[in-house]
Amino acid sequence: MNDKRYIARSTAIAARVLGDETMIMSAANSTLFTLDEVATLIWESADGVTPIEEIVAHKICSQYEIAPDVALKDAEAFVDELSQHGVLLASDQPIAEPLKSLKAVR
Repeated sequence: MNDKRYIARSTAIAARVLGDETMIMSAANSTLFTLDEVATLIWESADGVTPIEEIVAHKICSQYEIAPDVALKDAEAFVDELSQHGVLLASDQPIAEPLKSLKAVR
């Protein structure tokens, strides 16, 4: 049984990185999201082939003093919220070619 969870950025968004934060607007309903530094790390790592557990271990826990189980719980809550708005895609299988259109502009 596969317990891994894969995430990818939706193509129905517009995003811009501003310093350590990212601004994302949903094309579906023009909802605006502001991501802090940690959420931006998750967002930028959401390539559809890297499980959220690896993103947390290699990107968050390696840079911040946080327990892996706490970081994973927080990351999963973040992914759930953005998935409900169609900004992130989540799957128990790798997501094929998730980033065909928009990329964050620096």
